[in-house]
Amino acid sequence: MGRVNTLSPVRFVELFGSLYEHSPWVAQRAHAHGPFADEQAMLAAMRHELEQAEDAEKLALIRAHPELAQRMGVDPTLTSASAAEQASAGLDRLTPDEFARFRALNDAYAAKFGIPFIICVRRSDKDGILNGMRTRLENTPEAEQQAALAEINKIAALRLMDVLERMEQEP
Repeated sequence: MGRVNTLSPVRFVELFGSLYEHSPWVAQRAHAHGPFADEQAMLAAMRHELEQAEDAEKLALIRAHPELAQRMGVDPTLTSASAAEQASAGLDRLTPDEFARFRALNDAYAAKFGIPFIICVRRSDKDGILNGMRTRLENTPEAEQQAALAEINKIAALRLMDVLERMEQEP
């Protein structure tokens, strides 16, 4: 964390602004909470900023996430991190039947909630994701937004570990 704590605000956002999908404002605001004792303190600052954000900002963050299991190359907003995360769960290698199931659940989810289904795919697999979609379709819109934000925080934590690991490998 020593190197992290010496970063300028601009460099901090360059390195950590992508932890929250297309929402560098989270890292920008969290930087003010430094210096950070450890990665957990840094994550806590980011989570705090997300919790304090306006409802419109939270909704924009949720909507910035890609729909799961789209055909690769179809979504021009798909970040390399999201593509790799989806690939880690096998979502880039769906059979036609699996794709049809994802498509139907994505459509039902979007129709009910108006947001993409978000789950930390690196902590799941195709079956777990499909089961999560079916289960969470029973949520209220408010509960589902909270579930989405909780999953976003899980995604950000894993992405933070990736960035810190890359920093350790740099001279």
